[in-house]
Amino acid sequence: MVIRSDPPRIERPAGSPAGSAAAPARVRVGREIAGRAGKGVSVISGLPLAATDLEALAGRLKRLCGAGGSVKNGTIEIQGDHRDRLVAELRKLGYDAKRSGG
Repeated sequence: MVIRSDPPRIERPAGSPAGSAAAPARVRVGREIAGRAGKGVSVISGLPLAATDLEALAGRLKRLCGAGGSVKNGTIEIQGDHRDRLVAELRKLGYDAKRSGG
């Protein structure tokens, strides 16, 4: 007699689409100045991580750049224009990061 059990449930990070496990994440590193009194920030979006993991990664990237920053609405904001440095570090960590914008 064969007893079947239910397949294991896959836990997905909050806010991730159901099909995101099959497709690679599109991590983009851009620059924004809107709503910041002319001060530019580097914005990292598209990371397939839970909120606690985003906080940990943000801390690592802030130390790398020697700048402040925060996590807002699933994106990481680093004060200043550090796009090239952030893309290099994210690629080293295994993400397919690309620079967006000009």
